[in-house]
Amino acid sequence: MANYNNFSPFYDIFTNNVDYKARARYLISVFEKHGKKPNLLLDFACGTGSFSVQFAKMGIEVIGVDKSEGMLALAAEKNEGLKTRVLYLCQSGDELDLYGTVDGAVSCLDSLNHITDINKLEETFSKISLFLEEGCLFVFDVNTVYKHKEVLASNSYRMKKRGVECVWNNTLKEDGVTVEINLNFTYKTGLFKKETVCETITERAYTHEEIENLLNKTGFKLEAVYGENTFSPPKENSQRNVYVARAVLPKTAQESV
Repeated sequence: MANYNNFSPFYDIFTNNVDYKARARYLISVFEKHGKKPNLLLDFACGTGSFSVQFAKMGIEVIGVDKSEGMLALAAEKNEGLKTRVLYLCQSGDELDLYGTVDGAVSCLDSLNHITDINKLEETFSKISLFLEEGCLFVFDVNTVYKHKEVLASNSYRMKKRGVECVWNNTLKEDGVTVEINLNFTYKTGLFKKETVCETITERAYTHEEIENLLNKTGFKLEAVYGENTFSPPKENSQRNVYVARAVLPKTAQESV
C-alpha cells in the first residue's frame, strides 16, 4: 500500500463530493440488517478520518487505523469538538495490533484494493478476524474487476479544485486487474510560484471468488454482497460492491491456525 503522505494534504479536497454522512448511515444500516449497531468499531484504512468522525457522531466508539502518518495527522485534527474522540493508530493491515477486540469493523472507499499482494490481503483479513468478536461483522467495499478494466483502465483525467490542479494518469497492467495511478498535484506557493508533488498508487481488483475464498480461510463467513449503497445484488457493471462477512472462528482456535 502507498503511504499517501504526498496525497494526504489534497485528499479531502478531491473527495469533497463524497457524502460521508449518508454513506456512514448506510453502513450502519447494513450492520443493523444483519445484526446490531456496533459499540466499538474498527475503521480500517481510515484515511483522513471522515468516516470515523461520522461513526463517532452516531455514538459509536471508533478505532481508526491507517498506514499513512500524513493521513492520520489530518484525521486527528477532526477530533476537535467531538464528544467521543476517535483513537487513531498508525498500522498496516498485516501488522494490525489492537488493545482488545471490537464488535464491528469496516473498510471504506475501496481501501482494500490498495493491498495488491493477495497474501497481504489474506493476512489483513486474518488480523481483522482475530480482533473481531465471534459472530460480529466486517463490512467493506471493493472496486470491481469491471471498474478496473472498463472505467479506470488506462484513462487520464484533469481536475481543479480550490486552486489545486490534479493530473491523474492510469495505466492498466497486463493482468487486466491492476491499475497504476500517477497523481500530480500543482498548487501555488507564492504570488508567482507554483509547486508540483507526485504520488503513485497501485490498486488491484479481486474477483468475487478470490474474496470469498480469502474470507473462508481467515475465519469469516460471507453473508451478503450488495451493489454500492444498496441492499440489491451487484450488477455486471457494478463499479464498487459491499461485502458483509461474519467472524465465525472462536479466537482460541483461530490463534492456533
